[in-house]
Amino acid sequence: MELTALSVADLQQKLRNKEVSPVEVLQGLESRIAQVDPAIRGYLSRDFEAALKLAETADVSLPLGGVPIAIKDVINVNGEPCTAASKILQGYRSNYDATVIRKLRAAGAIPFGRCNLDEFAMGSSTENSAFGHTRNPWDTSRIPGGSSGGSAAVVAANEAFAALGSDTGGSIRQPAALCGCVGLKPTYGRVSRFGLIAFASSLDQIGPFTKTVRDAGLLLNAISGRDPQDSTSLAEPVPDYTAQLGRDLKGVKLGMPREYFIDGIDPQVDAAVRAAVRHYESLGAEIVEISLPNTEHAVGVYYIIATAEASANLARFDGVRYGHRAEGATGLLDHYGRTRAEGFGPEVKRRIILGTYVLSSGYYDAFYLRAQKVRTLIRRDFTAAFEKVDAIIGPTSPEVAFKAGDRSDDPLKMYLADIFTIAANLAGICGLSLPCGFASLDGKRLPIGLQLLGKPFEEANLLRIAHAYEQSTEWHREQSPI
Repeated sequence: MELTALSVADLQQKLRNKEVSPVEVLQGLESRIAQVDPAIRGYLSRDFEAALKLAETADVSLPLGGVPIAIKDVINVNGEPCTAASKILQGYRSNYDATVIRKLRAAGAIPFGRCNLDEFAMGSSTENSAFGHTRNPWDTSRIPGGSSGGSAAVVAANEAFAALGSDTGGSIRQPAALCGCVGLKPTYGRVSRFGLIAFASSLDQIGPFTKTVRDAGLLLNAISGRDPQDSTSLAEPVPDYTAQLGRDLKGVKLGMPREYFIDGIDPQVDAAVRAAVRHYESLGAEIVEISLPNTEHAVGVYYIIATAEASANLARFDGVRYGHRAEGATGLLDHYGRTRAEGFGPEVKRRIILGTYVLSSGYYDAFYLRAQKVRTLIRRDFTAAFEKVDAIIGPTSPEVAFKAGDRSDDPLKMYLADIFTIAANLAGICGLSLPCGFASLDGKRLPIGLQLLGKPFEEANLLRIAHAYEQSTEWHREQSPI
């Protein structure tokens, strides 16, 4: 197996056995990126020289010592660009580390490379980036998912050993499913959001993309925990997320929501997920049919709450203190208008306008307040379900990766790509996607993702359930053809 195809756990072993040095790892990674990234376009920028200096002094005895980790370009890394894939932040360089970056450094990891995304994390295909589209390593005519499409694509193409992304409505799990890797959205409050450029503050959560479930646990070990700089991070105990891996599933109950197995799912996705459910039964898990009755309202509720929060959060990008500044403005209001018109892309403008509308006088109660009430009902659905089951199982996405450009003119159809992932963000629970098969389209094999949703702050149990499936199947060993 080539060096860059190794999992984080296997790479750690080689580093500690001195079979390879952190410098050699970084050089091998840079060579792989030069070979395949022109076709994938998963990275927006890289600073090889800065990373090389860190590799030269890396302590491989640390939990992630000497392991390079790719970073979605919406998370601040000191001295590096942080553009959120938007022209309005073109040229900006961060002057501080996000808390997750500081924690990665403390664990010995080397933050390396800035990954492409949908502008300000708004999208499901990574086609909304101001700096070019990322492509799927399994078929470069198709999208990698979004908004963390760059992070998923570089892991799937062996251009990264692991990566960080952010998940607001499925932006880790959906691209992980479409690219055939593991993507974990932690419970809201489990991981600090300090240093993450905010899209929707009550929904955003940082999490890892990895090649295996064990690797997801290793990264979660490093980035979890209470942070005084983020008032929404919670002082919950942080266990060793790899400690339960390998335990059997006897007595585990998995809920199958009838609302997640509906007409309109790609038949090949439906078949693969149902086969995974049967496999779990063979492993000793009990399958229980459940209902999440408010699922049908999740997309509508999400696009009210998320856009309202985006309208408030993106008001800070005005060209006064940093980022793009329009020329020729005749006054302050003209400056704001020109700067934001030039700096923001069409999807970001669409969501700001929608969010401003639902927060406006006369519409707040009719839209925003009502959406918050339905959000409570969605959360209660999960609370009731978790009284009966240990985790929930279903498809991550209703379909496999679609062709680039197929949905650019149909925002509503694009929004529905996240129909099975959005509710977890509204409820604040943890969720994970892992490979469970392939569909065959146009002569290509395209990954299918299995989604597991867990109780709040029970990521360790979720990882244990995912690991049991992963290690008893071969899907995670498949390599993209690029």
